[in-house]
Amino acid sequence: MRCLRQLFLASLWCATSWALHESDVGVVDWHSKLIGVPLHGSIHIAPIFHDDLVLTATSNNVLAALNTSDGAIVWRSIYEAADPIMLFKIHGNTVTSLSGPGGATLRAFDIPTGHLLLEKRLHNPLNGRLHEPSNLGTSVIHLERGQDDAPRVLALTNGDTIRSINSVTGETEWTWNSPDQGSLIMYSQVIVDHSTVYGIGLAKSVASYTLHVTALSISSGEVTASVNIPANIADGLSDFLGVSAGSGSAVTPCIAWLEQGAIKAALLKPDLKGQIMAIPALKYKSIVDVGLTRNGQFMAVKDDGAAQVLHLDAQTSSLRPIWEFAGSTPSKAQSESIFMGSLDANGEPRIARVYWSNAHNKAVHQTFAAQLAEGKGSTSGFTFPFETQVHGVFSQIAFDGVSTGKGNSSTRMLLTTTTGAVQLWQHDKMLWVREEALATIQVAEFVELPEKKIIGSHVGLEEETFLERITRQFSDAKNLPQYLLSFATRFATGSYATVSASAASSEDTLSRDAFGFRQVIVAATSHGKIFGIDSSNGKVMWSRVLGLGWAKKVGGTIVPVKMFVTRTVSDGETPQVMLVVQRRATNSLVDTVLFHIDALTGADARQDAPPTVGDILEGVDVISGPLIDAFMLPTANKTLAFLDEFLQVRLYPDTAASLAEFETLAPSLHFALRAGSAGQRQILGHQVTLSPDLSQFYVAYPTWSITLLAGEEIIALIPNTRGDVASVGKVLGNRSTLYKYLNPHLTAVLTSTLADSPPTCSVYLVDGVKGSIVYHASLPAAEGKCDVQAALTENWLVYQYFDDEYAGVGQSKGHHVVSVELYEGRGADEKTRSSDITSYSNKTLELNVYEQTYVMPHGITALAPTSTKFGVTTKDIIVSSRKNSVQSIPRRLLNPRRPKQKPTTEEMEEMLVQYDAVLPDDPRLILSHNYEVANVRRIVTSPSLLESTSLVFAYGLDLFFTRVAPSSTFDVLSENFNKAQLVLTVGGLVIAIMVTKPMVAKKRLKERWYQ
Repeated sequence: MRCLRQLFLASLWCATSWALHESDVGVVDWHSKLIGVPLHGSIHIAPIFHDDLVLTATSNNVLAALNTSDGAIVWRSIYEAADPIMLFKIHGNTVTSLSGPGGATLRAFDIPTGHLLLEKRLHNPLNGRLHEPSNLGTSVIHLERGQDDAPRVLALTNGDTIRSINSVTGETEWTWNSPDQGSLIMYSQVIVDHSTVYGIGLAKSVASYTLHVTALSISSGEVTASVNIPANIADGLSDFLGVSAGSGSAVTPCIAWLEQGAIKAALLKPDLKGQIMAIPALKYKSIVDVGLTRNGQFMAVKDDGAAQVLHLDAQTSSLRPIWEFAGSTPSKAQSESIFMGSLDANGEPRIARVYWSNAHNKAVHQTFAAQLAEGKGSTSGFTFPFETQVHGVFSQIAFDGVSTGKGNSSTRMLLTTTTGAVQLWQHDKMLWVREEALATIQVAEFVELPEKKIIGSHVGLEEETFLERITRQFSDAKNLPQYLLSFATRFATGSYATVSASAASSEDTLSRDAFGFRQVIVAATSHGKIFGIDSSNGKVMWSRVLGLGWAKKVGGTIVPVKMFVTRTVSDGETPQVMLVVQRRATNSLVDTVLFHIDALTGADARQDAPPTVGDILEGVDVISGPLIDAFMLPTANKTLAFLDEFLQVRLYPDTAASLAEFETLAPSLHFALRAGSAGQRQILGHQVTLSPDLSQFYVAYPTWSITLLAGEEIIALIPNTRGDVASVGKVLGNRSTLYKYLNPHLTAVLTSTLADSPPTCSVYLVDGVKGSIVYHASLPAAEGKCDVQAALTENWLVYQYFDDEYAGVGQSKGHHVVSVELYEGRGADEKTRSSDITSYSNKTLELNVYEQTYVMPHGITALAPTSTKFGVTTKDIIVSSRKNSVQSIPRRLLNPRRPKQKPTTEEMEEMLVQYDAVLPDDPRLILSHNYEVANVRRIVTSPSLLESTSLVFAYGLDLFFTRVAPSSTFDVLSENFNKAQLVLTVGGLVIAIMVTKPMVAKKRLKERWYQ
């Protein structure tokens, strides 16, 4: 029996291993490795050039190095979500980072290879103080080698602790803690000279901030002096800087701050005795760190908006303005300037300025060098053709000062745009671009391609009509023998498209392949851009910027909410999608906007659409306010219904036909919505009704409500993804039948109750029409949070959770996957026709629940069931694990009816195997091969033209696409099938029939004569 069970499992895994062969890597799948959009807003996390690399920290919590020649990822280090990157600093060939609350962890990496050289926990992350911005209260400075020839790092963490750490061994040489533990003084910056470490902090006064400086011995950490500096600082985050000039023993440290429009400064000495100096006769509104404070330079913006360069002279110990950028005052002729500093090949500071010029309709780059023109300073510049209508506007620049020594023609800079693009420019040529906004996809859907369409960029369609197809086929069949010979030749030589060849196709025209594997993945990002991705190779076919409408005058952001495929190839129409977004303007107004898009070209699909400007799409304002939810009506026109905050229904398109369809459907429509008051949440089922004058539609008073526990919060509402169902019953080994519970109104509800002790999570299955709870499970909230994932399809619910405690017999600590199957009636052979009866019938509650819990070796970040065209193929569960892989779990392994004892003969006939609590961590089930598919947030599946095959797209930090065949490719001949032998065999049989038929007829005639 044990051998039979092992044989069954082996055959089960082989069924899915057809797509896991090494030869299929890159043919049936593709993987896009991303880093995320670079962080900006602080010089401590901004991108920086280092030789032929660019180092950057990103919004996806990644520290990475990019190759400047082609933009390829040289290495990346992915930090955990609870360990955000605070800052990073470069010293030689080492980059050091502080991460976690208050800078809890220090790490050092080798820049050329990305190898981790040092990792040291500085304090417990639970004791970290969270501040905004995230790098407040943290700082890192690399020191020269000490007496033992070992490099050292000074680390300021939590705003109150400074450590001297051996950067080779990680040993702490000395530690200084603020006496008040940060309650009165928050230290934010550290600067040094040859003998002293100066910790600069902010102390809160009645109306503003004052400065406090503590001097420490660089060798022992002993306090040599500690003084308050009488200052009146309005903004404690950006109105003061630590500046130093000179080198070696001649370093001159200084602290500069903005006080009531004046810039003041104080030189720092070990005894902290000195005078405050000020820049007279000038009024300023801000000071800006451009990365050159250790070289004695920073920027200051005057009241009129003009930008100046301020310089600390180490010889005269004076702070003075040395340059003012001409034309830097804001005006309608140009955008606001962005500044960034860097060092040239000789170690001299240079400052780059980039802005958009309306006069030139181009971007302008200027470089200032203080040492040129006999020490008076000079600038040089050029324009470059930045496409603002394609990439938005630039939000940040990184400047390679070393490249300026060869003239403007070799000047390199890295641009980060508001749409999430990362571009490297050399002079006026863009060398490469990375669309890192794809690491922030919020919604994505598959769209089928037409059978024969020729699509060019911004070009119309050419389609073969039905009449043209019939004419072509008759023309092909005129010479029947030649047509049959050509058919046999194609069949015998295998010139038909194979499964692998279909995926590897690189057609220039946008058309469907033989098996429907090639589709368009339409994906909307959180950076206001939508992409059309070719599912066969992962290349971006088109991209569009989502316009802000009226909000472009004040600024704002676009937040994708839902996406609907409203027109498909099967409808005989051009595929279209509708994207529903929330537009959040900077003036706090929120609107609901819809974008109607041609899925093949990205063009505006509205018939009355205004002409587009470049690649910018403008949407339709459907609700002047926030959105509660949006649904697609089950009609031929696929009308969208929107519910606003007052539960009024708005339709798109708002036409007479849509209104008529909605009026017919309104009495039978039901929605499961989030609602409730503070401290209490409810699931409310609403029935849509019509107002008397039919001018507006409202959602009526709740027909039912489920009051959950006090403090219980709804995490997610997951509708039933039921498609075509090939079979409504399951025949058991004893010839009885279990009929599937196919209630189309089921909704899975995930909730959390974190206020309880201990906190708990819950999973509900709710009938969306009358509110009956079909299934409920209470789960532990490990580590004080509910990390629950769920998928619901047909009569099958799968969810996962983490339990950090042993919970009695049969329960174990770890990541659990629960499989739940619902069947009609109270037992076998009981049939209630759940898919046909009204939800108000009492029979909808007559069901049988099978449930079983399994343990996964790794945590799950997303899961989704496979989907096929007709629902014949067995559904598997596709999961992404925390070990950065995507794998398939066969449904048979998740069968909740697996016996816990030795299977009986009837159970073996059903191919059931004995229950094992631990799901196998078998590499043959991994779909992502050796790809590192990091931080997957969602998995989308779609059917192909082959009933056996389902398409899988996973997105998060990385993108991954593959296809799976849960029941093997039963509807496709293998690629090594001997087609020539089949043709010869069939041809031989035809010839044999033709030869033997007259002989048989003659024999029968002779027998009749004898009779």
